Order: sequence, then structure tokens, then C-alpha cells
Amino acid sequence: MSESQNELRAQLALRNQQLQEIAAQLKTELFGIDAIIDRVIDSVRAWYVLPGLVSRPVIVCLWGLTGTGKTQLVRRLAQLLGFYDRFVEVQMDGFSNGAGWRGAQSISGMLAQSGVREGEPGILALDEFQRFRTIDGKRNEMRVERYQDVWALLSDGRLPPALSLLGDIESSIAEAAFDAERVDADEAKHRFKLRSWEAQELQRNLKLDEPLLEIMAWTPEQIQQRLHAFRESGQQQWDTDYSRLLVFVCGNLDEMYEDLATSVDDCDSDADTFHTVTGKLSVIDVKQALNKRFKPEQVARLGNEHVVYPSLSRRAYEQLIEQGCTRYARETGDRCGLRFELATSVREQIYANAVFPAQGTRPLFSSLHAILGAGLAKAALWALEQGATAGDSVGLTADGRSLIAHWHGQTHAIAAPFEINRLRQRSNADFRALLAVHEAGHGLVHALLFGRAPSEIKIHVASFEGGYNAYTSRKVWSRHNLLDSICTSLAGRAAELLVFGPELSSSGAESDLRKATETAARMLRHLGHGSRVGRSDVSRDSDDNLCTDVEATNAPIEALLQAEHDRATRLMEEHRDALLALVDELINHGQVTPARFATVVGLPLGMPEDALDPYADRLASFREAGVETRGRMRA
Repeated sequence: MSESQNELRAQLALRNQQLQEIAAQLKTELFGIDAIIDRVIDSVRAWYVLPGLVSRPVIVCLWGLTGTGKTQLVRRLAQLLGFYDRFVEVQMDGFSNGAGWRGAQSISGMLAQSGVREGEPGILALDEFQRFRTIDGKRNEMRVERYQDVWALLSDGRLPPALSLLGDIESSIAEAAFDAERVDADEAKHRFKLRSWEAQELQRNLKLDEPLLEIMAWTPEQIQQRLHAFRESGQQQWDTDYSRLLVFVCGNLDEMYEDLATSVDDCDSDADTFHTVTGKLSVIDVKQALNKRFKPEQVARLGNEHVVYPSLSRRAYEQLIEQGCTRYARETGDRCGLRFELATSVREQIYANAVFPAQGTRPLFSSLHAILGAGLAKAALWALEQGATAGDSVGLTADGRSLIAHWHGQTHAIAAPFEINRLRQRSNADFRALLAVHEAGHGLVHALLFGRAPSEIKIHVASFEGGYNAYTSRKVWSRHNLLDSICTSLAGRAAELLVFGPELSSSGAESDLRKATETAARMLRHLGHGSRVGRSDVSRDSDDNLCTDVEATNAPIEALLQAEHDRATRLMEEHRDALLALVDELINHGQVTPARFATVVGLPLGMPEDALDPYADRLASFREAGVETRGRMRA
């Protein structure tokens, strides 16, 4: 092996080792996204290890909910790779790096003002990319004034000159020439002067070596000469080469998540449940969401390296809370000379009041500051007033309403912003009983029909006056699945009638009835699951070929709903003990976790989340029946 090959091999090994160390460092700083970090590191490996092979920009797209660490990962990666001086971050909503300044109208202008050199590696982050939409909800083209050169950059990294700007400069020269006819030559020469941003664009587009101040002092004749030479130079020399960039496209594609957490408001959803569901999103979901905002050819230029962030898990939030508690305790202790020990109850109350899974880490960080920033300062002041001296230990606990400071057997309650806790309380026994029966009905019937526990059942809810059940979605809905879904939707009302009687059944089933009716109507009118095969609908477009006779399906829909309501009642009568066990669990604890559900109801549950109806077995039976039939015919 030649000496040059040995050197290349050593360089590759060194850079690979550096990437491994960077990945390990990122995982110590950013919690809950280890798989994302590994994916990103792998995506940039060729660009970093073998930069000489890069002939067009390497594009990595990071998509996820707000506050999941997309921008933070890109910034920190740029630092650890040693590109902090060749890193450009652009807010694609148009409000970054001098919005309103001429040079910020284009990506090329911002790159020219940075440390990224033409033809050399650099890192470009295009943040909030979803706000740069080019089509509206009806797929009409939208007017976009800023950053139009981004599509050329994403295509091959070669940016054409801003010919419109050069035209503007020529117009200024023409105006100066017109003025020169009315005044003497010396005065006209002093009247014309390139503005700084015009000189910068001229320098960049014409690839001039002269200093900026010298260009600003040029006469109209000198500028005309340079422009003429530029146009005569040939198109192949015009482009600016940024083909060796590493480009991160970051954004929030709400369309990917809009159907995932619609059952409850965010502060009441379970972090692990939401993490599991969002973790199933794929590049197909990304492409579908992008197609609602951009033209197909623009979506294609973003490539196929799409990294989808799931929402953070409970463990990730707990790690962030632990890190925050440690930092606040240390910093406050350093300032006042005391040592602070925070009990587990403090961390639990911070989690209960600060975690909003669909909103990422930002609410958590603001709540940490509101709870501990003020709380620890007040605890320190109280302890010092009681006679605490340097090095003394002050404990801090929480009871759901306040932070409680402890020092030498004395305690002091400190008001804390535990508002979510207060909102979740259901102090009225009658209201708790009503909610528990209603939600237990939904949960039990769902488990009996679908073979698995609901992903969430809660009655202690902060965001609205009620409770809820959340269920795992299905890939395919068969006719009997849809009927089971209707039965589940009606089970809350059926439980109220069974337990409380008709006179005390509440108004809480309105949304359930709406959902059940919508599903039944869709079954019979759209999906062909009734006696009529075709689709029935209300048509407003003369080109729609629909059967508009919806009246004929009204009676079957009502009959179907009544039959499923009766079925839900029978199921709960047959499993009365399981229903009451669920009711008691909800009254006592406010929720039933999937892990706890089977124990409470005493039913054998555990069907896989991705389980479908036995289509493969039915196909095998059909095939076997055909073989038997053909055999009898031959006999």
C-alpha cells in the first residue's frame, strides 16, 4: 500500500473517530433523541470524512414538533465539527440576519457576508422552513419575495448572479448620465455614488478582487466597463459555487401531527403515549405534508434524507428536569453559600405542571425558572433569616400546592405556580362518579372488542371539564372494526344509563353521539357497508357523479346506532364487576394506565398494536376451498 493511501486511511479513521466522539458528546447534552443523533451523524459522514467527493450540497431535513431540539442539534453539531465560523443560519420566515436590508433578500447575499467561501465546505441551516410555503391550501401559487435562490442552491449549489440587481445599478448609472447633461462633469461625478449594499452585490456577482471602498468610489464609466466585461465573459463563469455545503432544512410540519392528538388538549396527554405515536411517522408522512405547502419539483429538491423527530418521552423530560434542578440548586447555593437538596416530590410536581408533550421543551424550561428560580431564592432567604450559615443544608419538598423548605426541623411553605395541579382536581364526589362511570364504559367496551387496553383513560383533566379515553389507531378498518368503534363511542352513554338510569344520564355524550353517527353514516353512505353499494352524498359540484338520495340511509343509520348501543349495554351487564373495578380505579387515582388496565379488569388482554383482522388466514381458507372444489369437479 502506498504512502498516500496510508495517509488517506489514517485520515478517514481519524475523522470517523471524531464523528463517534461528537455523537457521544451530543447524547450527553440533548436528551431523548439518541436515535436522531445517530441518524444525523450517519447522514453527514461522507460529507465530513471524504469532502473531496462532494459535488453537490448534502441536504438533511429535520422535521418535528416545536421544542424537540432540531435547531439546537444543528448549532451544536456545527460547533463540534469546527464549523462555527463557516455556519449560516437563516430563518425562512424572512425575519433573520437583517430583515428589511437589501442583502438579506437572497440566500446568496447572506452566504457572501459569512465566513463560507465559494467552493469550500460550510454549513447552512434553513430554519422554520414550513413558513416558506409557495402554494396555499387550494394549491394556488403564493407570492414569495425573499430567498427565491434557495431552490437553485438546493438543486446543485450553483447560484446565478442577481441580474435584476445589476439592472438596478445600470438604471442608477443612466440617471446619473441624464443629470450630467444639466450640470458640469465634476458635479455629476460627485452626485453618483454606489451604496454599500450595491457595491457588495457588485463585488460578489462580478467576482471582483478590489476592496469594497475602492468599488464604492468608481465612476459610472468604470462600472459600465466592468458590467460589459462580465456579460462578455460567458455564462459558465457567472455562477457562484456553493456545491460543497452541508444544508440542514428544519421545520415543523403540523400536517403530520394533526390527527395524532386530537382527543385531548396537550397538558393532559401522556408523554410516552404521544412519543410512541409520533415515532411511527415516516418519510411518506413528510412528503405528504410537504406537498400541501410546496410544488412537487420543490419537494423533490429537498431530497429523501428526512429525519422525523418524535415527541420527547417521559424519561427524556425527567432527565431535563433532573438537569434543571441540579443547575438551579447549584447556582443558588453558590450565590448564598447554602446547599440545597431537592426531594423527588419536587421533580414530580415540576413534571405534572410543566410538561406539555406537543409543545416540546420550551414550556418546561419556562416553568423550571418560574418554580425554582423564585422558589429557591425564597427558601434561601427564609433559611438565612432563621440563622442558617454557610455550608448548611436546606431541603425542598413539594405537596402539589407549594414548595416546602426544611432547615433544622423547621419548615416554611412557599407559594408555587402549580396551576395545572389545581385545574386537574375533581373535588365534587358526584362529578367524579359521573366521569368515572362514563369513561369506564368507553374503556371496558373498547378492551372487550379490540383485545387491548386504551392507551389512556383519565378523569383528572386540566384543559376541559370532563375525562377522556385515547385509543391506538388502526391501519385498516374492516366493517366489524367500524361497528366495534361505534359501540365503543356509545358505551359512555350506555354506562350512564345502566348505572344512573334515564333520568340522571348527562349531557356529556354529545360528542360521542356525533362521532358514532358520523362513523355510521360514512359506513353506509361512503364505504358501501350497507345494502347500497354506491356512494351517497350531498353534491355541490355539477361534475360530481354522486347519488344525492341520502334520505334512504337515515333509517338504517339510526337502526345501526341503536343496535350498537344495545350491544354496549349487554357487554357491560355481562362484565359488571370489571366495570365497577375500573370506576373505582378512576375515582381513586384519576387515571388507568395500559399496564394497570388488565389487572384492574381481570381480562386477558395484550393484542399487538399493529394487529389486523385475519386476512391471511381467510385467503388461505379461500385458496384451500378452491382446490377442494376443483378436485370434486374432476372426480
